Amino acid sequence: MLSLTNKRILLGITGGIAAYKCAELTRLLIKAGAEVRVGMTRAATEFITPLTMQALSGQRVHLDLLDSDAEAAMGHIELARWADLVLIAPATADFIARITLGQADDILSTMVLATSAKIAIAPAMNQAMWADDSTMTNLNVLIDRGYNIFGPAEGEQACGDVGPGRMMEPAQLLELSASLFETGELAGKNFVITGGPTQEAIDPVRFISNHSSGKMAYALAAEAVAAGAKVTLISGPVNLPTPESVKRIDVITAAQMLVATHEAMKGCDVFIGVAAVADYRPVEVATQKIKKSEEQMQLTLVKNPDIISEIAQLEEKPFVVGFAAETNDIVSNGKDKLKRKGLDMLFANNATETFNSDSIVVTALTETSETELKPGNKNVVARNMLQLIAAALNER
Repeated sequence: MLSLTNKRILLGITGGIAAYKCAELTRLLIKAGAEVRVGMTRAATEFITPLTMQALSGQRVHLDLLDSDAEAAMGHIELARWADLVLIAPATADFIARITLGQADDILSTMVLATSAKIAIAPAMNQAMWADDSTMTNLNVLIDRGYNIFGPAEGEQACGDVGPGRMMEPAQLLELSASLFETGELAGKNFVITGGPTQEAIDPVRFISNHSSGKMAYALAAEAVAAGAKVTLISGPVNLPTPESVKRIDVITAAQMLVATHEAMKGCDVFIGVAAVADYRPVEVATQKIKKSEEQMQLTLVKNPDIISEIAQLEEKPFVVGFAAETNDIVSNGKDKLKRKGLDMLFANNATETFNSDSIVVTALTETSETELKPGNKNVVARNMLQLIAAALNER
């Protein structure tokens, strides 16, 4: 399956009859996992409406060079920085000539000049215009600059001529676009990761929690995205920035994390339960701050739901990975948890050495194996963890 998971594609549409194909192209790009934004020349709007492209992309369409709704009114610069790929389809002979000269008189030509992303153009024009020496000279200049030229195809044209000049079909453009990017070992996989602590309220100002920093979960999310996965991160309260291209869902309590996790399970391939979920919560939560009056105070606690066990028992369960933060008998306790909860893989570590640390030492456990990973920075160790997960998925 072609994958453009996490890739940001700016689709630039110019004024040619082939612009109608961009509706299907947008649908295919999004289906392959890309986030698509659309920029159009004014001429392009004569062939396909901005409303159509907005409905298909789920984003407003960019038409104007100076955009009063954009940051500092410089919408073209924001888009140029945002994109991983600028795909101009169709690219008319006029547009090709203008970007060869370095003109910047509309939003698309300006973005081409301003971007550091990959650039691809899909020419579409009359066969005589395509064969003209000027067009060939312009194309060679763009090729020398590192542009990717997709097509054109041959066949019957809108004007009745037959020959080269047709824009390639959307499926072909999708395949060529995907080929510009390295495919990670987790390309197209959907991950759901829980991370951080949960907080269980005692009263409006006090709660039960733990020392989890969320760093391991956030490192796994970042590295999974880098390996091509689509990642949903369900996070307890932490002070960490959201990794690039990760969908983050913030929760506070174990009950909230359970609901969010079940809602994220549709299409999930791998679930990694890294969160340090509070084992217990108060039976009753005081509506007012509890005043200090007696020498002792008793709290009655009740067990929280076991999120990872519930996911492992699903009829259509994903590959389930757990963590065991132990203070003693780390490997034996980890093996017991792996078996008891029905997990596919578990990473066992020393809790006292892990919380709030940037480094970690873990042992990877499965039903038939025990692998000690080299100690290191959590991002490096996360990469090694994901390699083990990828290998297990391939064996499946």
